Amino acid sequence: MTITQLEYIVAVDTYKSFILAAEKCFVTQPTLSMQVQKLEDMLGVKIFDRARQPISATEVGAEIIAQARVMLAESYKIKEIVTDRQKELSGDLKIGIIPTIAPYLLPRIITRFIEKYPQVKLVVWEQNTEQIIQQLKMGVIDCGILSTPLHENALTEIPVFYENFVAYTSKASKLYKKKNISPEDIDVEELWVLDEGHCMREQVLNICQRRKSTKGFQHFEYNTGSVDTLKRMVDQNNGATILPELALDDLNEKQMDRIRYFKAPEPAREVSIVIQRNFLKRRIIEALKNEILHFIPKKLRTKKKKDVIDI
Repeated sequence: MTITQLEYIVAVDTYKSFILAAEKCFVTQPTLSMQVQKLEDMLGVKIFDRARQPISATEVGAEIIAQARVMLAESYKIKEIVTDRQKELSGDLKIGIIPTIAPYLLPRIITRFIEKYPQVKLVVWEQNTEQIIQQLKMGVIDCGILSTPLHENALTEIPVFYENFVAYTSKASKLYKKKNISPEDIDVEELWVLDEGHCMREQVLNICQRRKSTKGFQHFEYNTGSVDTLKRMVDQNNGATILPELALDDLNEKQMDRIRYFKAPEPAREVSIVIQRNFLKRRIIEALKNEILHFIPKKLRTKKKKDVIDI
């Protein structure tokens, strides 16, 4: 049994294809298939059910692959010991980030991070929470930037900041006439929200469910994954929506006039860097956290007087 063989079976499990796994491992498909077959012959079991499409692990194969991921993570730590001795950070950092955070955070930190750590390559995927959780568990990405808590025992959350939610209203909305609002003031029938699969949708619904009545939700069938689209829907079709506080940096003076803040304790979300329990690339991830904190206003670094909304 070799490290290479373990890498190959993990790749096949991740990509559900011998051909794609071979491409990702930079070997020919016959070479990868031969090594997987050798491992199966040595163990005396079938790791993959090749008759199924996409290819999937057998029952015993799934257990073997899970242990292979643990063994590979431990073996990579040996390389990390050497890397940590080097003064300059280097290597790839694969990051998953949700769409309601990405446009307001990444553009502000990427340039500074690259200039500060030129030997580090950032590889970023913008995906929803469930996709990022799955890729973290499979080891496809090194960390995720997500709204937490996730309630996932296999993952570790490192809280970085706490971001308030605010209301963005049309002039026709009753909210526009108020200086500060509470969840009870929200008319759910005029509210625009994100579609299924986005954690901020659930957080907004949790805010609204504090009302005595939650009937309606007539706009919840509108499917969008973009916070900016929600704002445009309010601009052109009236109603209201809920925005994360960092989105306010992109608003002009006229749009800021449509923002209404919640009364204390303000509803907020916790934003964390999420990693596997036995995570690697500790120094690079710590550097990423520090760059985020450098950009984030100090008032966002504490949850004092904020009502963190669970997913």
